[in-house]
Amino acid sequence: MRIIEVVDYQDSWTKNFEDESQLLNDAISVLNPTIHHIGSTAVQGLAAKPIIDILIEVENVIDLDSYNSEMKAAGYYGRGELGIPGRRFFQKGGDNRSHQVHAFKKGHFDVVRHLAFRDYLINHPEVALQYATLKRHVAMESNNDIDRYCDGKSEFVQKYEKQAVEWYLFNKSSKKDALMRASS
Repeated sequence: MRIIEVVDYQDSWTKNFEDESQLLNDAISVLNPTIHHIGSTAVQGLAAKPIIDILIEVENVIDLDSYNSEMKAAGYYGRGELGIPGRRFFQKGGDNRSHQVHAFKKGHFDVVRHLAFRDYLINHPEVALQYATLKRHVAMESNNDIDRYCDGKSEFVQKYEKQAVEWYLFNKSSKKDALMRASS
């Protein structure tokens, strides 16, 4: 049975991601992946379940299916789309899960959604604090039921994910415009 526990931020999460990123890159390098640290463990200071969430972008996510044995050799168990069309989901560690991989085609909306939410929390510490407080409360109330835990966060995540995507796209286009003006 999985234990749902939200813990204080650990400085080791960044190094853990970097090590795992190298392992994954070595396993699927032929796919030229772009690998990102996402989720709460990617936000310095944010309390989180101690599971490193990793986002992999590839040119064609279906190509990743041919590398299940390489992913398994790296310790990852493939779960297919697992409820999100266009995704490939992998987990490491069974009931004591340590890592999760969410893989998508480059440019997929869910790539933007994950990166936007991460960056929004980094740039809005007051929202990150609200999120940490909510996660701790929901974890205690969920009685180790992952569905209850996710449901308890759902309204908050949906609200701020929408704001995060708008904020992210606006900032991304503003930076692009500034670079174009600077190069003129």
